Amino acid sequence: MTEAVSSTDTGLHQPLLAKRTSRRWLFSALLTTAILALPVLSVIFLAFFPEENIWPHLLETTLPRYLITTIELMLGVGVLTLVIGLATAWTVTMCEFPGRKFFEWALLLPFAVPAYVIAYVYTSLLDYAGPVQTTLRDWYGWNNASDYWFPEIRSLEGAILMIGLVLYPYVYLLARAAFLEQSPSLFAVSRSLGHSAVSTFFKVVLPIARPAVAVGLSLVLMETLNDFGTVDFFAVQTLTAGLFDTWMNLGNLGGAAQIATTMLAFVVILVTLERYSRRRQQQFAARDNRDPIQRFTLSAPRQWICVLVCLVPVLFGFLIPGGTLAFYAWDYFEESWNPDFIQNTLNSLFLSGTAAITTLLIGITLAYSRRLHNTRSMKILMRLSSLGYAMPGAVLAVGVIVPLAGFDNWLDSWFREAFGISTGLLLSGSAFAVVFAYTVRFLAVSAGSVESALQKITPSMDMASRSLGHSPGKTLIRVHLPMLRGTLLTAALVVFVDCMKELPATLILRPFNFETLATYVYQFASDERLYHSALPALIIVLAGIIPIILMSRSISNTRSIG
Repeated sequence: MTEAVSSTDTGLHQPLLAKRTSRRWLFSALLTTAILALPVLSVIFLAFFPEENIWPHLLETTLPRYLITTIELMLGVGVLTLVIGLATAWTVTMCEFPGRKFFEWALLLPFAVPAYVIAYVYTSLLDYAGPVQTTLRDWYGWNNASDYWFPEIRSLEGAILMIGLVLYPYVYLLARAAFLEQSPSLFAVSRSLGHSAVSTFFKVVLPIARPAVAVGLSLVLMETLNDFGTVDFFAVQTLTAGLFDTWMNLGNLGGAAQIATTMLAFVVILVTLERYSRRRQQQFAARDNRDPIQRFTLSAPRQWICVLVCLVPVLFGFLIPGGTLAFYAWDYFEESWNPDFIQNTLNSLFLSGTAAITTLLIGITLAYSRRLHNTRSMKILMRLSSLGYAMPGAVLAVGVIVPLAGFDNWLDSWFREAFGISTGLLLSGSAFAVVFAYTVRFLAVSAGSVESALQKITPSMDMASRSLGHSPGKTLIRVHLPMLRGTLLTAALVVFVDCMKELPATLILRPFNFETLATYVYQFASDERLYHSALPALIIVLAGIIPIILMSRSISNTRSIG
């Protein structure tokens, strides 16, 4: 009798225990989102309540110039990436030409090269003392710069070209995925009505792919706003450069927060415009969207035009920079391979690895909480937690340093009064600040990947696990995580590479005498010692190639090829 009662009691308590466990997941999601929202709230608060209000001074002097230059840079990069991304995506998807399969993944390779790295490389090649101009002077007998004209690489136009060459894969990636999802019957009907390939592209394909293209373009513009290494090296005065100057040179954190708020306004406008552009578009998969694609058969001259269209961005965006870095790294290997390089590599691996694991754990927590509580509130929490991905690194650094420094100061004051001991800068002066910034900025990558993968797992598996007496936590560990292994690995790898490349936030938040590969390259390039920065820059580029191959394979596998 006792055993029967005990069994009954256990059965009655199982729903209650499951409900409590589910609430714990919800509470964890709420707490995590609140912590991740701190940087944004801190920037806004400090901008409206600075210790010294220099906003009127900024409006009268530098801010208009920063705004105009930033808009010009974003417009230039946006147009360049649209042209390259759409042209290459359409070419490799719908045209048959020599080397098409190679270009399908090779066009993603410039993604692996940070914009500041490609800027350093082309400056060394195209500057007055570089090999290109030196060779031209030797060939034509020119004595100095007054004897000929050569485009200035360190300019706004140069920055547009450098940033555009490495960011066009955003547009290419999403546009190609959208083209692969479209119905072949649309192309057949368009051709039967007498439309050429170009006419079909503009009148049929592009309007349908516009939502995906808009997302890719918004990512390009946000990354352009985030760039610091290129604009700083080229002396282009954007909002990001102004933020660094106001904080680091003028020592005014409040003024930096005010510029950061202006940048946040840019981000909000970009996100709003992107969603507004596709507000009335609702698309459904066609029945034949998995049928093999029948590519256009082109004449020999047009085939070679396709080769040229795809070769130019790969050549200038990856092959030339990568080959130059490899040459310099080999030539200066003995000088570059030193204890500082090894230590900085270990620092980068530690920070990037820690951030990748942290974002993965938090992403799993948020995505699984969303699965357990599929409500409007949880959707809002997911969006708020992913807001950091839209924040430029410099803005994020301002938002991170304010709450962490405030906590450090409070803790230090309390320890001084209670024990007569100074705790110093435990959080804001340590690697914790950098990892926290990485986590906030790149959480959207892991959380979005995990959430998308979880949505593909049927709810019946959860029900079956729960009927066997497993709690939500055990269900996650024993059922979901083994099925998500590939997604988790890919998400962690992408976050790891993004952290390896991150420069603005790392420059501001890194501890004293603590360098990563990105800041190491920046320091050498700032001192005009590109040859010595080639090896660490090459390591960053090589690390970025692995997720690119994985992304290319995942896209190609979405559609059978005819």
